[in-house]
Amino acid sequence: MTGHRTIRYPSFLGVELPRPLGWNAPPPAGTVPGMTTSAPVHPGTITRINPTSWNAGFAFDQGQLRTAPATILTVAGQGPVDENGQLLHEGDAAAQIALAMTNVEAVLAAGGMSLRDVLRMTIYAVYLDTVLANYGVVVERLTVSAATPPTSLVGVSRLAIPGMLLEIEVTAGR
Repeated sequence: MTGHRTIRYPSFLGVELPRPLGWNAPPPAGTVPGMTTSAPVHPGTITRINPTSWNAGFAFDQGQLRTAPATILTVAGQGPVDENGQLLHEGDAAAQIALAMTNVEAVLAAGGMSLRDVLRMTIYAVYLDTVLANYGVVVERLTVSAATPPTSLVGVSRLAIPGMLLEIEVTAGR
């Protein structure tokens, strides 16, 4: 394939997403968006499956093939709550996303895993547009961890705690 591929920053349904850390940089040498690649993961390997490249700016793979995870950790939906289960940051989507990600990482760490071990992530959101406008918070956390788990963003009418904008559920394996 010849020619120059223009790097496009993510937008979804007409909403241009913020450009957090790492989005302004070109892809690392030796990578081609839209290709299937393999990167070592302990133990075994991960094959990233991306027949197209639109998802690259969102820091997730369309699919991943992993060899034989021996241990699976299922993480219940984590929201923007403190250690007593009290909602924090009502009305502040970026802060709610950051705290929900922190809570996910805490459960992963307690299970001896990290974001790099996440096999699948589902984000349940009451206001999809609001979460999308602040999705750069998720991308930054995943980018720092070099994680690109297959991810779904699902709109819901409400969550368990009034004022909670999102909940993040993951399955991890190693």
